[in-house]
Amino acid sequence: MVSHPEWLTLEVKYTDRMTAFYDAFLEMDVVRETEQSAVLTAGDTELRLRSPGPVPRGGLHTHYAMTIPESEYDDWWDRLDERFDLVEETFGDKRSLYFYDPEGNCVELGERSHDGHGVTGLFELVLEVEALDPAVEFYRTLGFEMVDDGRDAGRVRLTTGELDLELWSPRLGIADARGGVHVDFGVAAADPKSVAREVADDALAVTSVDEGVRIRDPDGHYLTLVSEGN
Repeated sequence: MVSHPEWLTLEVKYTDRMTAFYDAFLEMDVVRETEQSAVLTAGDTELRLRSPGPVPRGGLHTHYAMTIPESEYDDWWDRLDERFDLVEETFGDKRSLYFYDPEGNCVELGERSHDGHGVTGLFELVLEVEALDPAVEFYRTLGFEMVDDGRDAGRVRLTTGELDLELWSPRLGIADARGGVHVDFGVAAADPKSVAREVADDALAVTSVDEGVRIRDPDGHYLTLVSEGN
């Protein structure tokens, strides 16, 4: 029902400063920029920066993860370690490094066995939720599959196969990361309207927008379903 990530939006005070940060440290290409917003790319995923204003605003203190080729991991570590207090974790045989951007978002770079260069896409996003059980049911109805039920520890991991979604009770995670609040993100779907109807009774709002169908979940996060191939 749902597949790859299309975008993640972060709320920032000054878009020019944050654009310069992501350009300089993660080498993301800037594709659009105004006084109030900017769009950068990481592979096929957009990172959207938006100054405070109309909703959806974009997430605050969001924890998210981007992929990098495993052949470049050590180079990324050496480069970022000169500026940031990095934290490293290992998951199976894959390493991830963590650091913070100037707005308090926890950025994870995880090594993957693939070709390419630089930051190649979004693979994980963390949302803070008030209650895990209804939040898990909401996203499972949307088509996310559970892969790790850690409710006793205050977290559940779900996936589309191309995007992992972690739902956290208010807590601190690895590198003292927090789940994002009022996060705005986009995900591709084969039939956005049909998927949205499945959760319409439980969503705070379901709205048709230019890019697809925007769903506001019970915790105030905004998920826009975009037709695959658009």
